[in-house]
Amino acid sequence: MNVYEKLQHVQEALKAPKNQYNKFGDYHYRNCEDIQEAAKPLLKEVKAALVVGDELVLIGDRYYIKATARFIDCESTDKVENTAYARESLDKKGMDASQVTGSTSSYARKYALNGLFCIDDVKDADNQDNTDKKSAGGQKQNPKSGKKPAAGPAAPSGLDSEGEKAAAEKIDQAKLEVIRKELERTGLEDNVVLKLFKVRELEEITNGQFITVMNKFKATPSKEA
Repeated sequence: MNVYEKLQHVQEALKAPKNQYNKFGDYHYRNCEDIQEAAKPLLKEVKAALVVGDELVLIGDRYYIKATARFIDCESTDKVENTAYARESLDKKGMDASQVTGSTSSYARKYALNGLFCIDDVKDADNQDNTDKKSAGGQKQNPKSGKKPAAGPAAPSGLDSEGEKAAAEKIDQAKLEVIRKELERTGLEDNVVLKLFKVRELEEITNGQFITVMNKFKATPSKEA
């Protein structure tokens, strides 16, 4: 087999289930180590090696970790590689500079491995229902079945149009600082909250979502506990 045939075999046989659980965000996930451990026996089988590394790069005014995953054929030394980027946080309270870089490095390496081994970690935008059509009662209908979806979390009661508008607005600097202090207290990382609300930055969280995340923080013990 050539290097591409060996890689194809590993891609087809690799099983890396999401065995890690994030209690705060209530979701399962896989990390970089899970993928590497699942790949090791397959690499031995096809006589190939996996090398993962990263470097710090400056793009615009922000630093990114550029991770590269290389699949190397031990018999021919031919290789196939994939790269992924992760941006370092501007402010990561409770962590020193090396911890911030290490956390970002792990994240970037995982997505470099995802691309190399054809692992899909998230649903893309095409999987979302963005239709504006609503059935009677204000619920969206399934375009295929015509059935109403299962009821989601109840909206805050008693909100008028002004209240709904306020709930949809982005949080201010004071609330942002409260979230950062809670992240520091609990020892959680930013991406736990970002993934919970499917946003890229903490600044994108709305006032309505702020209430939800603060309730979760109240139920989360301090890291010293």
